[in-house]
Amino acid sequence: MNWKLSLVGLLIGALVGATGMGGGSLMTPILVLLFGFKPSTAIGTDILHGAIFKSFGAWRHRRLGTVSGRLTLWMLIGSAPLSLVGVFVATWLERHYGKGIETLQKQILGVALLVCGLGFLIKALMRKRAPAGPLVLDRRGKAIAIVIGLIGGFVVGLTSVGSGTFFGLAMLVVFPIATATVVGTDILHAAALLWVAGAGHLVAGNVDLRATGWLLIGSIPGVFAGSHVMIRLPDRALRVALATTLSLSGLKLLDVPGSSWIVVIGLGLMVAALVVYGLRQFVLYRRGPIARATTAPPIDALGVPSP
Repeated sequence: MNWKLSLVGLLIGALVGATGMGGGSLMTPILVLLFGFKPSTAIGTDILHGAIFKSFGAWRHRRLGTVSGRLTLWMLIGSAPLSLVGVFVATWLERHYGKGIETLQKQILGVALLVCGLGFLIKALMRKRAPAGPLVLDRRGKAIAIVIGLIGGFVVGLTSVGSGTFFGLAMLVVFPIATATVVGTDILHAAALLWVAGAGHLVAGNVDLRATGWLLIGSIPGVFAGSHVMIRLPDRALRVALATTLSLSGLKLLDVPGSSWIVVIGLGLMVAALVVYGLRQFVLYRRGPIARATTAPPIDALGVPSP
């Protein structure tokens, strides 16, 4: 099981580094459905693991210049305290209902995944031109960022779903911000938030440290590789596929029959797509700058492929 955890970590790290999404949304159901973790342990392990490997991803994106530090800070003001409230509620429910809470957590997680899947689908189909300069937050924008943090922080603490899903979608809808900056800001905020929630789950005894270590063996190099190809990655088809996979994972956790292997198939297709794209970029690189210039889309000043 150890090498399989590292392989899953590599996949999740690459997806997060390239798109800012797919961390808790995919990792938690994978741990539950494929590795037999109970929901509370899967959630806690996922959150602490996400805090560590997303810190590496945030550092990489900071060097790429795709991070809005002020937006991150204002969202964190709301999300950090509410994530602890979410952890407290999750722990209280487990102690109050005993083993019955696992069924309840599965249902909560299933609904969250369905919502996130629909959100990703909307996010994937949206086309919005980024502004020509950095994001400027006025008083209204700061208030909106705090509200986004309050709602998303509670969801993250309770289920681990939303650190990339909810915040990335909200930033794309509410703020005039480049997609590349959404990805980088999302990862930086998620890393900071998950450290808070991860500490709470660690104290509550909801973390499998051994599994966390094996996941990190794959996810840390994965997030570096994903961030490296972020600028030119054609992520629309990947986002639609991921949205479908998340929704079907939610149906599975809600005990809808027939969807057990859909998650595995979806992950396999995404891995294949990333490998094919990586091989294609490698071949273009070996052919020289003329081949790259004739096939790659133009990049604007913000580092975003032009439509």
